[in-house]
Amino acid sequence: MKQFFALLAVLFCLNSYAQIPSGYYTSATGTGLTLKTQLKKIIDNVNDGLPSEHLHTDQGYGALMTLYTHAAFRDNYYENDGSLLDMYSENPTGADPYNYTSTSQQCGQYSSEGNCYNREHLIPQSYFDNYAFDPMKNDAFFVVPSDGKVNGDRSNFPFGKVGTATYTSQNGSKKGNGINSGYAQGYSGTVFEPLDEFKGDIARAFFYFATRYEDSMDNFYSTSDDASICQAKNMFDGSIGRVFTNPFIDILVKWHTDDPVSAKELAINNDIYYNHQNNRNPYIDHQEFVGVIWNSFLGNNSFVLEDSISIYPNPTNNHTVTIESINNLDKIQLITINGQILREIKNPVLQNKSLTIDNLQQGFYFLKISSNQQQIIKKILVN
Repeated sequence: MKQFFALLAVLFCLNSYAQIPSGYYTSATGTGLTLKTQLKKIIDNVNDGLPSEHLHTDQGYGALMTLYTHAAFRDNYYENDGSLLDMYSENPTGADPYNYTSTSQQCGQYSSEGNCYNREHLIPQSYFDNYAFDPMKNDAFFVVPSDGKVNGDRSNFPFGKVGTATYTSQNGSKKGNGINSGYAQGYSGTVFEPLDEFKGDIARAFFYFATRYEDSMDNFYSTSDDASICQAKNMFDGSIGRVFTNPFIDILVKWHTDDPVSAKELAINNDIYYNHQNNRNPYIDHQEFVGVIWNSFLGNNSFVLEDSISIYPNPTNNHTVTIESINNLDKIQLITINGQILREIKNPVLQNKSLTIDNLQQGFYFLKISSNQQQIIKKILVN
């Protein structure tokens, strides 16, 4: 029971940061690649005639450095010292090896870690720079502040699970040969591995890129056979649908699942939307979208329950809530904040992959959902 309430506390804290505009995802009703295209129309820079359009507005490359001075990009989560939160210098469990506290520390020349920080394209710029720079060169959802030296050492290498490290940054990020086993089976060659704390952040940036620039992914892939670009190509399959190679999908989904959305990501998502480029990362707002779109491509034919469940509306104003799942469920429990089980549905029968729970009284509840020896707990609010 103690573990249960600890999880509830975490869920409550994370939800308190969410500020999704009303109606933003109203048109995201599909599954699989249909859902990805629907999300692309929500977050792109084209007026698609949706009920509520929030077009992506490119602010240019220089504006990113100003964005990184905002509170959302500062360390208000670990040491709480307001320094730049750089995933390659942050030590989540102890003192940072160095900090960036001033805009005068922007690169610049660097010869070692801690000299200066710059802008890293998590999806290497060489992958798309022969096609068109803008707006992807300037997109704040995958162009992040980074120590200049570590950014250079990462180069264009794919992200992955390192077996034997040939380089380790001061905070423990690594470069080396891909381990080519477990969830990274089939993915070899030189790879770069960030800390576990930031793997989900990077995965969700890749899912955003694959969605926002969906209709250009085949153009990016075919622009050049340059050796530096070939490194990046190990992550992509050249399609506009699933976008990623099968082994890389396994890595991304694993990282997304093991490192859920943090308060930092929620704050950055809101800051980019409200104060910078007017669009959002759907996979931060709705973690389950990852599973609904990409689980069918997983090489091990498994699924992640967290990513295959959608609950809506939430909050609800009509005393009903719908649970949508692409997989069969074993049990659904409706639980009060005091831990009392109000309803229990064993082996629920889903109609069109969904089930509606009605006659809910006003209040705060938790849904505990079980399937295939996995379980998740979701918070719901009935107004």
